[in-house]
Amino acid sequence: MSHLDLIGHKKRKRRLRVFRFKSFGEPGYPIEFVGPFRENVKALLEFGHLQSNSYCEMPSWSFQLELHRHPPFHILLLIIEEPVEASLNRHCKHCQYIGWGHHMICNKKYHFLLPSKDTVTAFLNCEGNSDNGAGTANGKTNLMELQGHIMHGVFHSNGFGHLLCVNGVEMGSDLAGHQIMEFWDRLCTGLGARKVSLNDISQKRGMELRLLHGIAYGEPWFRRWGYKFGRGTFCVTQPMYQKAVKAIQGLPLGLLGYHFGTSNHDIPIIFSRYQTLSDHSLDTLGDLFHFMFELKSRLPKDNCINTYNQGVLMETTCRWSPKRVEMATRVIVEALKRAEFRWVSRQEVRDAARVYIGDTGLLDFVLKSLGNHIVGNYLVHRSLNPVTKVLEYCLEDISNVLPNQEVLVMNNPKVKARYKINRVQLMKDMFYLYKYILKDQKLALSTGIFSAIPVATRIIHDSKYLIKEYCGEFPLKVELGLEGMLNLYCTISLRSNEDAGEEGSRKAMPPYECVTLKNNATIDELKLEVERNFKEMYWGLRSFVVESVLNLNAKGTDLVFGHVEVGHKLVFKGSTKEQGVIISEQIHECGLTNHVVDCPCGAKDDDGERMVSCDICEVWQHTQCVRIPNNEEIPHIFLCNRCEHDIVLLPSLP
Repeated sequence: MSHLDLIGHKKRKRRLRVFRFKSFGEPGYPIEFVGPFRENVKALLEFGHLQSNSYCEMPSWSFQLELHRHPPFHILLLIIEEPVEASLNRHCKHCQYIGWGHHMICNKKYHFLLPSKDTVTAFLNCEGNSDNGAGTANGKTNLMELQGHIMHGVFHSNGFGHLLCVNGVEMGSDLAGHQIMEFWDRLCTGLGARKVSLNDISQKRGMELRLLHGIAYGEPWFRRWGYKFGRGTFCVTQPMYQKAVKAIQGLPLGLLGYHFGTSNHDIPIIFSRYQTLSDHSLDTLGDLFHFMFELKSRLPKDNCINTYNQGVLMETTCRWSPKRVEMATRVIVEALKRAEFRWVSRQEVRDAARVYIGDTGLLDFVLKSLGNHIVGNYLVHRSLNPVTKVLEYCLEDISNVLPNQEVLVMNNPKVKARYKINRVQLMKDMFYLYKYILKDQKLALSTGIFSAIPVATRIIHDSKYLIKEYCGEFPLKVELGLEGMLNLYCTISLRSNEDAGEEGSRKAMPPYECVTLKNNATIDELKLEVERNFKEMYWGLRSFVVESVLNLNAKGTDLVFGHVEVGHKLVFKGSTKEQGVIISEQIHECGLTNHVVDCPCGAKDDDGERMVSCDICEVWQHTQCVRIPNNEEIPHIFLCNRCEHDIVLLPSLP
């Protein structure tokens, strides 16, 4: 079923062109993608179907994408052009959170949507309510504002963008997460995006994928597509993030097994289960999670693999009879039972069994053969202690699988099912480790190496803003065109900010743009072309006028090609009719900085986390940093520590 069928355009008179989903965005499909971002978007929209304001009061185009032909299945790509005049808030909060608040506000944003069935249905229901007088104030429902899209990304017209959501199979999508990301990455590469940010809140079966993937691979899941640490909340830096990942990755399984084994027997058993399956020693928590992820990718979707053996395997050349081997096995199991289900070294087991069996060769043979074997109502686990490098054994009582039955459970199918590994069981084991090791709040009260686990996981949790640089500062290779055209890198500096210091200069310099001219163009024509390009792109430069070229000494009638070399960067100084605060603040994404952020964690600006303002000094701080839990409402009256201290020091009234 197609998402287009859900939308149901009854007025459509012509059949839409269908594009292949797996190829859309590649060079030449549907366009060559050879210009700067804004030109590539315009060229792409020419291949889309212009909608008649069906989705919102903004221009929108749709593309029908074919996932597969047999059976036929299509999804909808919707591109919505959002003019700054139609925005509810022209300042972009995503730019502020990632640290791009100094960027100028663009005249347009382009939203790229893969609507889900749920969002389309919700949109149609809202539209029906709007027709009956309900809905938004203007009687229209904005599809961009609905949550739950398969994908939602937005670009500013200068090529900077944000990936707002990716919802894969676990959220009911027909596309896997990696398919959505590959599609998005092709779009960004083809369109010539400069930089793209995202807020990594991805989850896998209720677990933070950023944490799991960081432990297993040392980097986030989105790193597969080139996304790296961009900015952390609560003043977390990249070195802090890297140290936190290495700290958790390097936790020895032996120490974890001893620490948790006294109160939780399942954790050492899980360690032993995957150590048995691995061809190499799993020494650390990072080794274990890496092996589990790799094993999951190799496991068949439906079939299982055994993690246990039924009894001790007997070779035909074995010099001991089956009866003697069975007797020695039961003696060893009885010795392990007396250890009360704790891990015991091989030497301890051997010494305890020698009291009853004097043949040390037989004991060595059985101990060598035992490992994830079922003997009676017990499963014998064997693992190599990564610290002492000594083999250790432990029993697991499996009689509760078939309660009130006295038969041996070794060949029972229920027991076999329990000790077989498939993808579901592997994810259950991973969730168990995630819950009782990575998210155990009791560890915050412990000492030594284990007290670092909650701190490290918190740092990784707060390292969620990622960035990928596609074209960077310079979107195109500057060269002399084959058709007699010259491409130059140009930017502008506002005269109203020339005395604002370093910060004002940084804000006044937008990224370089590629300006195309004829080879015989003059300096005056270059100025006019720069004016046109920057007026078209930035909201605050609608009345911008170029006055001079800072790094070029030439007359207006001089030819550009005679004074400027290919690859030279030019800065054009100018001004706008609006001056003062309007220019210095309101034309940038950060907006008017009418509030002060000074948090104990060191944060000096808004990073997207929940904050509270002091009712006396009006300084903003993170609620988490002032010990207001996230599940509690912000108090009606709040005083920061500094103001509380000042009040205490005030002299009492007579």
